[in-house]
Amino acid sequence: MAIRVMLVDDQVLLRTGFRMVLAAQPDMEVVAEAGDGAEAIENLRSTAVDVVLMDVRMPRLDGVEATRRICAQPDAPKVLILTTFDLDEYAFSGLKAGASGFMLKDVPPAELLAAIRSVHSGDAVVAPSTTRRLLDRFSPMLPSGNSEPQHKDIAKLTEREREVMLLVAQGMSNGEIAARLVLSEATVKTHVGRILTKLNLRDRVQVVVLAYETGLVRAGGGAG
Repeated sequence: MAIRVMLVDDQVLLRTGFRMVLAAQPDMEVVAEAGDGAEAIENLRSTAVDVVLMDVRMPRLDGVEATRRICAQPDAPKVLILTTFDLDEYAFSGLKAGASGFMLKDVPPAELLAAIRSVHSGDAVVAPSTTRRLLDRFSPMLPSGNSEPQHKDIAKLTEREREVMLLVAQGMSNGEIAARLVLSEATVKTHVGRILTKLNLRDRVQVVVLAYETGLVRAGGGAG
């Protein structure tokens, strides 16, 4: 079954370009388009969508608020934020709102297609190191770990799961974590899956956000 994609951008030419790229793929189908967040939410009431490519700066309802509303719905589609500038503060807000990652609008077509497939399969499309740089830049926007109570479910993590969570938050891939802890990549992947389940998070991007918010990790990648 083809991946059902909705394009959300107030620039018609950009939507046309993305649509042409996606239409050439046998495993993808553009099922809806919208010029702003409000129209995107309205479309979802009548159209089944797997992945939303979401612009951030749009009239009426911006992509961040639209992402927040979409991700709050049951069985919500995955949202991939599209930004004009790398490390845009809107991308940070989009990740906190529930997006599975962000990409630049001028991304090569092959990378965009790979990102859509990754998001659809349940993975985050932002490389951990990129996520770390994003959060390092905008860490002043996050609450201080001293004044913000820790996420109540973090106490449910085992010592090993907490260790893995800290390494994920410091920008390490599963392979790098496996080498650090002398584990197999499959075991690390299992630990990450359990962390997501216990903390009720969508993907490893949100693991990083939570680690920074609760003060488990400080800007610069060190443990708190």
